Amino acid sequence: MDQLVNYWWIIVIVLLLFSGFVTVTQGYVNVITMFGKYRRIMLPGLNFKIPWLEQVSKRISIQNRSVELEFQAVTVDQANVYFKSMLLYAVQNADEETIKKVAFKFISDKDLMQALTRTIEGSIRAFVATKKQAEILGLRKDIVEFVKDQIDHSLEEWGYHLLDLQINDITFDKVIMDSMSKVVASNNLKAAAENEGQALLITKTKGAEAEGNAIRISAEAEKEAARLRGQGVALFREEVAKGMSEAAEQMKKANLDTNVILFSMWTEALKNFAEVGKGNVIFLDGSAQGMEATMKQIQALMLKQDSQ
Repeated sequence: MDQLVNYWWIIVIVLLLFSGFVTVTQGYVNVITMFGKYRRIMLPGLNFKIPWLEQVSKRISIQNRSVELEFQAVTVDQANVYFKSMLLYAVQNADEETIKKVAFKFISDKDLMQALTRTIEGSIRAFVATKKQAEILGLRKDIVEFVKDQIDHSLEEWGYHLLDLQINDITFDKVIMDSMSKVVASNNLKAAAENEGQALLITKTKGAEAEGNAIRISAEAEKEAARLRGQGVALFREEVAKGMSEAAEQMKKANLDTNVILFSMWTEALKNFAEVGKGNVIFLDGSAQGMEATMKQIQALMLKQDSQ
């Protein structure tokens, strides 16, 4: 009988010992109390507590946590602004003092979340209340930095650390959104008109430059052509004059009348009129007196041009 009792005592002791072993999951820390008073913490892994006396009061997660927030603020010009944001936070570290703050500052996680969200909302509302509606959309980064500066100290007192705050959406009342859309549309139309005007101005300017260049090139070419034509005519006249002078000298030496040259020029002119006239009607005096008068006019014209 005594031996059976001993066996029972051994079994009870073994069960008590096994009931004292506690496994803490990675990413968590257990808070141990004894008679309701904080005693110590248990880190991840296999731990031992005094059976019946020590109790696991809380399991604290040291992993990152996120929460979505939606709230409203009012600008200095009385415009309603609606925010949608995402908050990322975590326990500062697994140190004993930090875990004690996290475990005993708030009754439950619900109370922590309420205090955290209200603090963030209050900070954003205080910031927005000093700005105008037209400024808010461009101050997203400034709002985040302002909130971080405002709540970092409070979170440290609670044992937490703000990892990130993202403002995902900022909207206004429908009337304001419609007016903003109209302003954007009108600005776009204005910019498009200005761009179109600039493009038209550039096109016309380039066209005028091209036309001016073409006129200048054409004028220079015409000038050069006229110069070359003048040189050609001068050379032609010079050669004609030389030929006529030589012919006249030869005819004088042969005791021939030099008027034969003029007659030859007269007949050559008639031949050219007939070949290249292209249907034009030219009236010439074919009499001897008319030929003589025409020859004298040609001689006078040639003398006048040579003197110039």
